[in-house]
Amino acid sequence: MPALSGIPPGRAGRNWLRRRLATAERGREQLDRKLRILFPEEQRLRILATRARTDWESACAQADTWLLRAALLGGQDAIRCASRFEPVGVEVQWATTMGLSYPSEAHVTAATETAVLPAGNSAVAPATTAFHAALVAGVRTAAAEEAVRRIEAEIAVTRRRLRALDRRWLPRLHDELLRLELTLEQSEQEDGLRLRRAASSASRGRTLP
Repeated sequence: MPALSGIPPGRAGRNWLRRRLATAERGREQLDRKLRILFPEEQRLRILATRARTDWESACAQADTWLLRAALLGGQDAIRCASRFEPVGVEVQWATTMGLSYPSEAHVTAATETAVLPAGNSAVAPATTAFHAALVAGVRTAAAEEAVRRIEAEIAVTRRRLRALDRRWLPRLHDELLRLELTLEQSEQEDGLRLRRAASSASRGRTLP
């Protein structure tokens, strides 16, 4: 593992490494806490997304059934006459967890369920209502699945950062701090030995006649 660069020499380097190590350990604690909060939220959102998709698929099946009935009663002309090309607005509400924003709900804000009923075709109105319900369910499904996608991506990024700390930065900082402390200890022992030798030589010099 390569040594870290930019470490000041001596005791200043030891203080520098200790501060960096404390910062890295605090960062690791924050990332671990973030994962512990995001995991249950991911499970909750995944359940909601699964339910939303089930509702959407059921609503689409109902819409297809009523569309077929309307076509059988009045033909394609009945479908074309009942169709309206109107813009649909969607209002998305957002939630935030650990700094991550994701859709919490979505509503259709501009759509109509009304239809012009061709003569003798009683299936057009139920078909219109069914397609409106499918639209609402589809919008909710899109929001729920986007929430899952965002939180999954955030968990993946957080895991990568945590692995980088555990496998690279924390071991390197620990190794560098240990190496520097051994060097300082050896240097202090050598300085102490030189001082003792100097003191011993001075003491012998004072005892000479």
